Amino acid sequence: MRWWKMLGLAGIMGVAATGVVIARAERRRRAYTPEEIRARLRERVEARPGPRPEDPQA
Repeated sequence: MRWWKMLGLAGIMGVAATGVVIARAERRRRAYTPEEIRARLRERVEARPGPRPEDPQA
């Protein structure tokens, strides 16, 4: 087999593997309910340093 054929085959396999990873991440992301997403965002805001959005001094 010529080197360019192997390179093309490796490229196709890489694209397919990337698609699988993206699809898996998308399924995991869509599994959250809106309430779970809001709760996670609130946890992130509480964990970060600095003024809070509800602080009047901010």
